[in-house]
Amino acid sequence: MTAVTATTADTFRPALHYAARNTWLNDPNGLIFHEGVYHLYYQNNPLDNVWGNMSWGHATSTDLLTWTEHPVAIACNETEDIFSGSIVYDRNNTSGFGTGSTAPLVAIYTSAYKQVSAHHGIQAQSLAYSLDGGYTWTKHTGNPVLNRGSADFRDPKVFRYQSDAGSYWVMVAVEAQEFQVVLYKSHDLKSWELLSSFGPANATGGVWECPDLFPLPVDSDPDNIQWVLTVNLNPGGPNNGSAGQYFIGDFDGTTFTSATTVTEGLQDPARLGDYQWLDWGRDYYAAVSFSDAPDGRRLMIGWMNNWQYANEIPTSPWRSPMSLVREVSLQSAAGSWQLVQQAAGDLAPHAGHSPSFNLAAVEISDGQHILDGAAGSVQRIDLSVAPGTAEEFGLIVRGNRTQGTRIGIRPTDSRIVVDRRESGQTDFHETFASIDTAPIQATNGSYELTIYVDHCSVEVFAQGGQITLTELIFPAATNTDVSLYATGGTATLNNLSVTQYA
Repeated sequence: MTAVTATTADTFRPALHYAARNTWLNDPNGLIFHEGVYHLYYQNNPLDNVWGNMSWGHATSTDLLTWTEHPVAIACNETEDIFSGSIVYDRNNTSGFGTGSTAPLVAIYTSAYKQVSAHHGIQAQSLAYSLDGGYTWTKHTGNPVLNRGSADFRDPKVFRYQSDAGSYWVMVAVEAQEFQVVLYKSHDLKSWELLSSFGPANATGGVWECPDLFPLPVDSDPDNIQWVLTVNLNPGGPNNGSAGQYFIGDFDGTTFTSATTVTEGLQDPARLGDYQWLDWGRDYYAAVSFSDAPDGRRLMIGWMNNWQYANEIPTSPWRSPMSLVREVSLQSAAGSWQLVQQAAGDLAPHAGHSPSFNLAAVEISDGQHILDGAAGSVQRIDLSVAPGTAEEFGLIVRGNRTQGTRIGIRPTDSRIVVDRRESGQTDFHETFASIDTAPIQATNGSYELTIYVDHCSVEVFAQGGQITLTELIFPAATNTDVSLYATGGTATLNNLSVTQYA
């Protein structure tokens, strides 16, 4: 079955983002590119549209934008819930799960054991394998394969580590309540030995979850490789609620050493804005990367929701979308490094019949200015604007004359702002209406924004993807205006283009 397009009965179903047909989803897991297909597995309640009955849902795509939903891949049962994890292609059948010439896909997931289990109250790591390319799965009879006796040991991300001394599997998981990433080594995916741990460090205002560890070239230089460790936390994000942070450094096959740690141990609340965040918005969580992506690309996707209000967003019968898939790269910056993110899928085939809207070299005067011909519900907006005397200036999307989501720049404060207090339905939870901000500096005197607008979201990529903010919004279907605005003075629009999508 394929994702259903928006109808009057399902106003908020996204056109460019994946959402399950009629159930709940949260964290992406088991991401892999295999035999020409991207597989997106995810935390799923197959029986309802609120959290519970955790199993692995499954969707596939060949272009990262059009997804086909499949039956539940790995289901919970009376003894365990199936929490987050990852999938590897065991090319050399190190696990022994393969048959003949068929190498297995192996899922490494967290078993959250229930009261009737002999392991009740424990989270431990288990295996399942697939011999048909990831569509049906068999649980390993020897589960769990790694048990620390912990109630909060979860979210294994496994990859193959190659070195001059040989190769082996590395697992990156968390002790969530201890703010620790723990690393293990295995030759067969069944027997694991502890390598090292990392943390606490930087943001520790909530439990640590869903880690990832991968190498990236700096400035596309294959001779300059740094390792990136991502770890999500809930709560404790830079604008409250759930968020993901990252560290950059070195991994020698045993230990990850961070070169970008700001705070050792438990966080200093005053330093929250100094940490490196995958996304500064309220609705980008549990982001992890695809295994075996083609051409060496590092592709990530996150859950587009926030645990503060996740079960209460006003969507039905489905609840929660995923973000757009993003390609991440690593750039040098002021003696350090930072991740840069861009939307990964080719949106051109999704362009609608409405002509693009273009505008250039215009002064934005004080007030709100609706752009005739730019209205739409699903759009990409590219904007370049230079500061003038205005205290704040920018764009209002999915609006009318009184409502809309403001995406603005406050140059004096060096902040980019997403204001969703008047974005539509906001009263379903007391924390939803928000003004969320991130640090930003002008480049060559201008601010460059690319904004993806969908039926229930905005994703902002600023300064070429150096800063991102992802936010859910729930506007009326009739709120489609795009406006420029300035407050307390003027700014200069260098250029603006709007592409409409079907």
